[in-house]
Amino acid sequence: MFSLQNKTAVVTGAGSGIGRAIAVLLAKQGAHVHVLEISRQEAEETVSEILENKGKAVSHICDVSDQQTVVKTFKGIGPIDILVNNAGIAHIGRADTTSEDDFDRVMRINVKGVYNCLFAAIPRLRLAGGGVIINMASIAALVGIPDRFAYSTTKGAVKAMTMSVAKDYITENIRCNSISPARVHTPFVDGFLQKNYPENVNEMFDKLSKTQPIGRMAQPEEIASLVLYLCSDEARFITGVDYPIDGGFTTLNN
Repeated sequence: MFSLQNKTAVVTGAGSGIGRAIAVLLAKQGAHVHVLEISRQEAEETVSEILENKGKAVSHICDVSDQQTVVKTFKGIGPIDILVNNAGIAHIGRADTTSEDDFDRVMRINVKGVYNCLFAAIPRLRLAGGGVIINMASIAALVGIPDRFAYSTTKGAVKAMTMSVAKDYITENIRCNSISPARVHTPFVDGFLQKNYPENVNEMFDKLSKTQPIGRMAQPEEIASLVLYLCSDEARFITGVDYPIDGGFTTLNN
């Protein structure tokens, strides 16, 4: 089950955290993984981990917010079977404390970046006779999260794009779903805590962990497992769905 043998997969933002876990797992299941990442060092680290585990991977340095670069990158890759739109950035702020520059920056990567990859990838999926698209949304698209105005806006857009793409390409054998994680323990979380709460990192980590009713943050590998299922033939009847993976956050926090 869950074999991706002879499949070609593109994972954006695959240099660390959730993206790296996804790339590593898809490769473990047999996919030839193309790592799209803006950081050359992180991209090469992901590829090295995959190659060490006898998988197949290649890196592409790509800014997903630059459509010309994205289109050129996908043309170079050729036909693909799987696209995972994982690249994204976070932002802290409310509607009246978010600057125009910050709002534009988050939109450019989290929304335009997803659009650019959809624009470039769908013709490549057609060449393969269809395939699967997974977009990384967030529970911030589903419920109110304090101080996440711009981020929540972008993830709501990602969820809407997912439904639109699922509808438009269902007759072309292209499935599209999204995943909405709650907090996931990644290097970004560690860096955020160290930067903003250097005196009480452990206390804040525990506090953030307990906002999930299950009592902890998710591990990147747990998000990757859901991605694997949705990319596999075992999920071939599933399209146009958003999957919260949140330790009960959206349903049990009341």
